[in-house]
Amino acid sequence: MTQYQSALSTLIGEVLADPELAHQDVFRRMLQAGLQDLVDAEATAKIGAARYERSPERTTRRNGTRPKTLATPAGEVDLQLPKLREGSFFPSLLHPRRRVDKALYAVICQAWIDGVSTRKVEHLVRALGNDTGISRSTVSRICGEIDEAVHEFLHRRIDHTWFPYLFLDATYLDVRHRGRVVSQALVVATGVSGEGRREILGMALGDAETTDFWTEFLRSLRERGLKVATDADPLGAILVTSDAHAGLKAAVKAILPGTGWQRCRGLCQAS
Repeated sequence: MTQYQSALSTLIGEVLADPELAHQDVFRRMLQAGLQDLVDAEATAKIGAARYERSPERTTRRNGTRPKTLATPAGEVDLQLPKLREGSFFPSLLHPRRRVDKALYAVICQAWIDGVSTRKVEHLVRALGNDTGISRSTVSRICGEIDEAVHEFLHRRIDHTWFPYLFLDATYLDVRHRGRVVSQALVVATGVSGEGRREILGMALGDAETTDFWTEFLRSLRERGLKVATDADPLGAILVTSDAHAGLKAAVKAILPGTGWQRCRGLCQAS
């Protein structure tokens, strides 16, 4: 059986054999080797066997690797993440949004939301202590994850509990649309469960608070599982609270028939 030697021990052996290597980016290389060893060790634990090892505890097999570049204060390090024949594997130490990564992701995402260019975000990351900065493609990829998370949140099922009370409201935001900034309506539906817990059920962005816009928004909530209380099934919405916008009231009457309605007065969202 082939004896597997860790990346870090291999590098240490090279440095001891040739002291000149100590001046050739050795700290970054040692960090890279150490991280690679941790990745391989976690993969071994998940698989139930080391590389080239026969074991009755084995649950799957390695199936090549995929590259992963990680930005660190010592520079970028290139890792190889094992792929599996059955199932998936991603090392916990590289899991996004943990510890420092969480703060870094938050800074990058907030800067993007505030309209900061990807080039300026790179300068910001350098100022935070990462001397290698961050590429514009990486900034774009990280920010693209915002869209994925928002899409998943806005299209999730909402029939997991009973929401007897529904608050509907809208505000106007300046939005960049087709190369210019315009004012658009953001509508929000907040449900209050039978246990009194609040949950954002949905949001949508449109040109204005028209009857058609509210109708389409409420219909999407129904399609995702929001129920209306009936004699046959009382576990549904029984009261809608909103302002007295005519289009909104018409949409409630059409899409949420049988629900009560009351006008929001004062700080209804904080009540």
